[in-house]
Amino acid sequence: MNDKQVNIIQLIIAAIVVLSGIALLFVGVKCDPAGQIHETVLVAFGEAATFAGSIIGIDYHYKNRNTNDHTPPQPPNA
Repeated sequence: MNDKQVNIIQLIIAAIVVLSGIALLFVGVKCDPAGQIHETVLVAFGEAATFAGSIIGIDYHYKNRNTNDHTPPQPPNA
């Protein structure tokens, strides 16, 4: 498996973790739990999953950014 495939898998995992964390946050707020899972557990896990996914996404961004994207423009030669 090359670096590009690993980066794509990492980005997909980050998106899945963030989306599942957001979904659990909504479930914890909007739905009454019928089973033993209390809403605070759902909310806490949703926050943790959203945070973990964002950290994975930030890592992906900084590993794959082009160093020339953030250089200031050079003045024209006079």
